[in-house]
Amino acid sequence: MVNREALYRIQAAVASRTIIDDRLNLDAIKYIAGADQAFFEDKIISAIVVLEFPALNIVDSSHVILSVNFPYIPGLLSFREAPSVIEAFNLLDVTPDLLVVDGCGINHPRFAGLATHIGVMLDIPTIGVAKKILCGKGEVPSEVGDAEVIIFQDRVVGYYFKSKRGCNPLIVAPGHMISPESALKLIKSCIKGYKLPEPTRIAHLFANRVKRECMREAKED
Repeated sequence: MVNREALYRIQAAVASRTIIDDRLNLDAIKYIAGADQAFFEDKIISAIVVLEFPALNIVDSSHVILSVNFPYIPGLLSFREAPSVIEAFNLLDVTPDLLVVDGCGINHPRFAGLATHIGVMLDIPTIGVAKKILCGKGEVPSEVGDAEVIIFQDRVVGYYFKSKRGCNPLIVAPGHMISPESALKLIKSCIKGYKLPEPTRIAHLFANRVKRECMREAKED
């Protein structure tokens, strides 16, 4: 049985510790990481890649495979996914200056999405990049490269960003220790012809490669 009220209180505490302004020098960023998850049976696979910035070459990676201990509940994904992301992060040899997470940042009903939760727990700058909007309103851009602000409860919580022709826009939001404007600027600099920014795109490929290996091993057993 999930005690939602207790979890909401935890999210309120996370939100109260969130810093939504730049606590890093954007011009001094050397390494930027991406995190994504895949699921196999009752397991969660969290994969992280670290890229040299701005070249976006892979310099480090890590992954963990853990049991899923929390159900899928929209708005509470951090309790399902954050523990494995944090464990994978702690296995890295190269510490990134910033982590891009496949999920929400402050664009969340309680301003405490997955990227925000991870950022506060690890005390690092984070950005959330999502494919679907969880809360807030804004104009949807139609031209590649355009962005439109998303407002929720009179706050700027992120941007719609049209990253590729023929694709729905991304939702880009600050997670922790970065402003909405800087989050958008960095994600724009990580687009290399695909819809997703390179950090989460490569992490997605990595997580799914590990998943395929797990599936193959399960068949052999």
